[in-house]
Amino acid sequence: PYRDRAGNLYNPLSIQPVIVLSADQTTLGTIHRRTLERGVTTSLYVEEMFSTGFDAANRAVFAEFAPEDAKVVGIALRADKKLVDKITKGARMHA
Repeated sequence: PYRDRAGNLYNPLSIQPVIVLSADQTTLGTIHRRTLERGVTTSLYVEEMFSTGFDAANRAVFAEFAPEDAKVVGIALRADKKLVDKITKGARMHA
């Protein structure tokens, strides 16, 4: 698992097929906050992870951020459909 600077625990990076939604940076941050508030564990991708080349470096750069300063560029979650719909409100299907 991944852990951010604030101690929040996240799933390992997703390897399963997913439905892809699209959202701006503000909405992604809101979705991230909602998952934390509802206790839904996620797989989270922060911008800085894309400048690394391997898992250990991803984990190290991920740990440098807390929820309030993470530049979230991707988030994956699995929960009851109604809950996921509430959490992801504001995002739309990726075209």
